Amino acid sequence: MNLKKGILLIISLLFIIGGFLTYNYHSKIYKANTIKEGDLFIPTSSEFSDVENLVRPFLKRVKPFIWVAHKKNYPNTIKPGKYKITKGMSNNDLVNLLRSGKQTPVKLSFNNQDTFEKLAGRISQQIEADSISLLNSFNDASFIEENGFSKNTALGMYIPNTYEFYWNTSADSFRKKMLNEYDSFWNNTRLKKAKTLNLSKNEVITLASIVQKETASVGERPVVAGLYLNRLRDKWPLQADPTIIFALKRNLGEDTIIKRVLKKDLDINSPYNTYKNRGLPPGPIAMPDISSIDAVLNATKHNYYYMCASVTNIGTHEFAKTLSQHNKNAFKYQVWLNKQGVNR
Repeated sequence: MNLKKGILLIISLLFIIGGFLTYNYHSKIYKANTIKEGDLFIPTSSEFSDVENLVRPFLKRVKPFIWVAHKKNYPNTIKPGKYKITKGMSNNDLVNLLRSGKQTPVKLSFNNQDTFEKLAGRISQQIEADSISLLNSFNDASFIEENGFSKNTALGMYIPNTYEFYWNTSADSFRKKMLNEYDSFWNNTRLKKAKTLNLSKNEVITLASIVQKETASVGERPVVAGLYLNRLRDKWPLQADPTIIFALKRNLGEDTIIKRVLKKDLDINSPYNTYKNRGLPPGPIAMPDISSIDAVLNATKHNYYYMCASVTNIGTHEFAKTLSQHNKNAFKYQVWLNKQGVNR
């Protein structure tokens, strides 16, 4: 009788131990272990120790995660990127996500980046690639030439918008996608409109950059574009103040603040001086957004040849068909500037 009791006791203990081990094993793998949601960024070339430190703030218990990760051979299959962590994930769910490489794309956006230096800085804040590698990629002379650009027009390849990228996108991969987006942007409809204007893609973007710098009013841009197209058609100099400001900043520094173009500025020796030089400058003076590009392609047809900033509707312009009318508008504006104390 005592022997039977002993055997039953041993069997019971084995069941209890077995149950405990099974529960412990199951808990390590399937029990919820993430305590908050957020984005986990795993840099390229990370080792498992790096991932362990990065994921630690999301975990209630770190050791079970490490155990599951090793069981699933994750340390040998680390994939960089941005991963969305949700609260209540098990170690099994988490390791499977990281092993799969199923990243959450980032919404990358840029506009008004007037130089490659500014663009590289803006992009490096949103993906893994650093600003130096991006800048080197942007300035790659072979790439620029192979794709129909020059040093002066290359900025026009980057169409301001919001795009989806994987966080660990390299500089060259970013550039490649931007070229694809540029090609997609220039669909048959836009190409036909450019041809009707007798302008190349680079010329449209160059003119659009002047239109954008001339007016912040999106509704006014087609009118401004039409005015410049009238001047180009009739072989008049554009006489666009934004090109003078661009030329001055090239000499004085990008951070120079110029609120007023002076008469002496019009003598600056630069291919971007559209008072001295007829036609379009060598390339864009800014990064035009889509509204400015489409304003050129869909410019308003009219007989305006002159414009001057309005003193009654700030942010817009007074348009004129004749020089005499323009001179009246310009006089009002000069008086207004003097009253405002704007000397430069």
